[in-house]
Amino acid sequence: MDPAQPEATGTGPQPLAGRVALVTGASRGIGAAVAVELGRLGARCVLVARSQGGLEETDDAIRAAGGEGAVLLPFDLGKGAERIDAIGPSIVERFGRLDILVHAAGVLGALTPVGHITPRDWDEVVGVNLTAAWRLIRTCDPPLRAAEAGRAVFLTSARAAEPKAYWGPFGASKAGMEHLVLTWAQEVAGSPLRVNLFDPGAVATRLRATAMPGEDPATLPTPAQVAPDVAALCLPGEGRQGAVVRR
Repeated sequence: MDPAQPEATGTGPQPLAGRVALVTGASRGIGAAVAVELGRLGARCVLVARSQGGLEETDDAIRAAGGEGAVLLPFDLGKGAERIDAIGPSIVERFGRLDILVHAAGVLGALTPVGHITPRDWDEVVGVNLTAAWRLIRTCDPPLRAAEAGRAVFLTSARAAEPKAYWGPFGASKAGMEHLVLTWAQEVAGSPLRVNLFDPGAVATRLRATAMPGEDPATLPTPAQVAPDVAALCLPGEGRQGAVVRR
């Protein structure tokens, strides 16, 4: 079994029954595991990632965990500006609501000196980690504000606040995303919408393996172990606002 996918545990309590959740980066890793957990808790999931096959595997895992079948949107967030802009209205048109947004998609990019960063690498990393976050906020803000318990969670990293040699594009894009998200959190503070950031720390994902090739993934928590912490920020009873939650 993919370590991103928890074993089926039956339906159990479903505090998110009737709610609709949008999850990016949902074909593998933390995004996929979060989608499975939200589906297990009763949410109807709309999944975004580049890989159609990966999205189908996540959909299968959601069904195996007792959730409803997901809506799959296979496209590249870094190159799909018009498709991102249409997501919010399209979800509302289909389901009449959007309650949860989890932006788990992320790109590492090349680990290289700042002076060696290529425009292509810069555009790719900033496009997914920062620009897509901005576009997702734009398209999802109206329905999330209208929801009785709207929730938005954006995955971040310690690199946003702790610069490290060769991590320039990744760290800068995450720092920009954090600033943008926390600004949005202040702007919606008077509404039922709760907006937070989540830093999972070191997790056994493909991104982590690329950045730390000598590390033993068996020493790290799996995405499935992290997913409940993210899902907790999506529950109706969550009261934190504008927090950077670290695992």
